[in-house]
Amino acid sequence: QVQLVESGGGLVQAGGSLRLSCAASGRSFSSYVMGWFRQAPEKEREFVAAISWSASRTYYANSVKGRFTISRDNAKNTVYLQMNSLKPEDTAVYYCASAKVLASTSGMYDYWGQGTQVTVSS
Repeated sequence: QVQLVESGGGLVQAGGSLRLSCAASGRSFSSYVMGWFRQAPEKEREFVAAISWSASRTYYANSVKGRFTISRDNAKNTVYLQMNSLKPEDTAVYYCASAKVLASTSGMYDYWGQGTQVTVSS
């Protein structure tokens, strides 16, 4: 029912910034919790951040807290991930996903985007 398309990835130097976008289509985008995950080569998919449908609550992994900001614009059917002070360890494919309930585990998310590559050089 929901299609998600990420964009905004790229190559940046350590300390730089990127803003990822996730455009959603389908029924009732505003009713979904939206999350960002990332996966580095040969590693497990890792929770990054999530935001409630009303944007009243946000949650972050400890590894990105204070550096990344998740936001959403329900009128535009879009969720964002502003990434500042990027580190080489942030290098991964970043995925947006939607869920009916607030969660930090990938198994709780029903719909996923195709992913966008973020590479941070030292």
